[in-house]
Amino acid sequence: MPKQPIRVLLVDDHAVVRAGYARLLKLAGDIEVAGEADSGERAYALCREHNFDVIVMDLSLPGMSGIETTRRICSRHPGTRVLVFSVHEEAIFVRRALAAGATGYIGKRAVADVLIEGVRQVACGREYLDPGLADDIVASAQDSTSPLACLSSREFEIFRLVASGMSVTDIAEELFVSPKTVANHASRLRAKLGVGGTAELTRLAIRTGVVGL
Repeated sequence: MPKQPIRVLLVDDHAVVRAGYARLLKLAGDIEVAGEADSGERAYALCREHNFDVIVMDLSLPGMSGIETTRRICSRHPGTRVLVFSVHEEAIFVRRALAAGATGYIGKRAVADVLIEGVRQVACGREYLDPGLADDIVASAQDSTSPLACLSSREFEIFRLVASGMSVTDIAEELFVSPKTVANHASRLRAKLGVGGTAELTRLAIRTGVVGL
């Protein structure tokens, strides 16, 4: 009997981007794009309804972030493997994705063959890191000494959004939680990080590569 194709769920909030990835993966011959999702919530729902071998996950999603989506899916469906495919190549994002349960991580600047190889390797249960990532980023992805290592997934996401300049109200709408919940998380993460306000928090985010200048 012929080998079954690798069933992939594509998760990206841009339809044109998903269409491009779908065409690329279909050309591989042994990969089937079995589903698409434009949000973490939709991806999570699809994983409850269908079985996928690999989820190709963007991190920058509306609502629930790719890292939080990865954590929830891997917790509920431990046999499903996640390959992060993101514009974020900073060490903190690699580390957070792997800690959430991702099996692989690829930057969106990678060539087409890297994505295909990543899907194949992750489908076999092997960890796969983009060979184009700088050696120091790959090495530090395993390092737990970052000042951000103490943050929960939700705290890290709020940290990123606050440092990006979003208000408590806007963050609450983005994450589908109450402003009070956001404010409580923000207060706890400032205490954990030892920062006194938004300006100091933003400087830390820039220094650690979570947001750009």
